[in-house]
Amino acid sequence: MKEWIELQKKLYPDVLEIIQNRYRLLHYVSLMEPIGRRTLADNLNLKERSIRSEVTFLQNGGMVEVTTRGLLLTGEGKSLLENMAPYMREVSGVKVLEDRLREKLKLESVIVVPGDSDESEWVKEEMGKACVTYLQSIAGPGQTLAVTGGTTMASVASRMTPSAGMEDWLFVPARGGLGERVEHQANTICVEMAKKAMGNYRLLYVPDPISEESYLNIIEEPSVKDVLGIIRSSDIVIHGLGDALTMANRRKTPDDQLAVIKERQAVGEAFGYYFSQSGEVVHKVRTVGLQLEDLEGDREVIAVAGGSSKADAISSYFQPGKSSVLITDEGAAKELMRDASL
Repeated sequence: MKEWIELQKKLYPDVLEIIQNRYRLLHYVSLMEPIGRRTLADNLNLKERSIRSEVTFLQNGGMVEVTTRGLLLTGEGKSLLENMAPYMREVSGVKVLEDRLREKLKLESVIVVPGDSDESEWVKEEMGKACVTYLQSIAGPGQTLAVTGGTTMASVASRMTPSAGMEDWLFVPARGGLGERVEHQANTICVEMAKKAMGNYRLLYVPDPISEESYLNIIEEPSVKDVLGIIRSSDIVIHGLGDALTMANRRKTPDDQLAVIKERQAVGEAFGYYFSQSGEVVHKVRTVGLQLEDLEGDREVIAVAGGSSKADAISSYFQPGKSSVLITDEGAAKELMRDASL
């Protein structure tokens, strides 16, 4: 395929560009449908006249349907997107980026989606879609999936669809989270994923973070103890990665602890652990749920994080390397490839 792509670039560069643009348009419609032409033009940075012309072409080809609510992808359009995906990954160089990053981070699998979620919100939705596709590819009967909270995990939940092998899955929150925005809490995300996958769920009603005294009392509560046992024995863990200071501020971290995080130059956060650029844990907040040591053993651990601004956070987490799979975007992937500390 590589040789054929290089030949096309030399002989038909204009045709290749047209194919990429139409694929990008179809791809965006699939993520955001129903969507109007003006919104499509704004998000793809194209003129509305150009969008009208392309939509007419795709409509005549039976790939999109124009309705009063906006553009919708047809069955033929969905099939075309699916069949072209491997080809477009080669054309864009994403496949090469994935292979290099996998070797650099020493991971089992790396999936890179086009774009930079710092610049375009729809890229986060694409990471969510990629995560769901990966989950469906490894789906087996009777598995338990633990998921953390956050905006990226909410995107995974929004893209979840029913799939063979997932009907009897049990979804659980990886940690407590009362106090965050409801739509970003692990419990809320857990319920949405379970309902869309036609699975079951159990919830964990505890605040995050929590004082040491409260922690020692609450983990002995029978209902909490039962759910914690399920969480710690989960087969699959999906989690996000955060910028250290952003996460500390979101958690309303006390000034003395925030000073420690800054002084020790933390750049990344996951599961309540704050990491320096070299991967050292420089601070930890007490949380009820999965701890770093729980990630070890025979389970699938999937980190989903993107945006060029999160490259340092991703790098700091993968120094100790607890996850086996990374799903990210081009923005973060390219910054990670430039990171000399990895």
